[in-house]
Amino acid sequence: MGRFEGKVAVVTGAGAGIGKACALAIAREGGKVVVADIDGSAATACTAQIAAEAGHALALAINIAEAQAVAALFDAAERHFSAVDLLVNNAGAMHLTPRDRAILDLDLAVWDETMATNLRGTLLCCRRAIPGMIARGGGAIVNMSSCQGLSGDTTLTSYAASKAAMNMLSASLATQYGHAKIRCNAVAPGLIMTERLLAKLDECMQRHLRRHQLLPRVGRPEDVAALVAFLLSDDAAFITGQVVCIDGGMLAHVPTYADGGNSRAAPPSGETAEAAASPRS
Repeated sequence: MGRFEGKVAVVTGAGAGIGKACALAIAREGGKVVVADIDGSAATACTAQIAAEAGHALALAINIAEAQAVAALFDAAERHFSAVDLLVNNAGAMHLTPRDRAILDLDLAVWDETMATNLRGTLLCCRRAIPGMIARGGGAIVNMSSCQGLSGDTTLTSYAASKAAMNMLSASLATQYGHAKIRCNAVAPGLIMTERLLAKLDECMQRHLRRHQLLPRVGRPEDVAALVAFLLSDDAAFITGQVVCIDGGMLAHVPTYADGGNSRAAPPSGETAEAAASPRS
């Protein structure tokens, strides 16, 4: 018996990357999965993989920024599988990140569309899932946040703000519906090398980001899926209202770590060990 036998999960943004890994992880432990993605062909491909592994899944093409589409998503899930016990809000407007700049350079249309998908879409899915979970005697929700929502950056203004707000949305949901046995947590990934991210990051940027991790490899979608599966399962029955980082330790250290703040770290290329180990003013 898997941890999700008899459970039905909706996973948004499940056509690729972290969302797909989450859908597969749930299905492999016996859960029935509604694979929702704005890219219908990607959702269908994920569903086919689940079916090939003897799992049960339903593919739906959906834009979660639209309230009617979200209602149709949950109506279809309930018709097909009778109920929804678990929700993973993973869908996000990642296609906008190249245009998501510093505040004075930011196109407000990017801000509005990012908030509509990342934040409003997550809220819409939660609002539609909660009544059924209450009727079923409880449920579990995981919202896909980001380390970008926990620290400032020189760019990605809209994305970071949406993820920071998602953290508080998760805490609010956990507080308001804990009495109904509904748990809600947020997961904040760091550098997770999805196919989409690999296509955007050149080797120089990958090296730069890896320098700031404590672990010597990049994250994989399966790493995040394992955490999500744990938080959805009864193994995490007393965990709610939390933001859990999964970042290889990127946010766990002093800011000067990669430049010698940790004297055990190898000095950056072109810098002497003595200089790397000396304190920064």
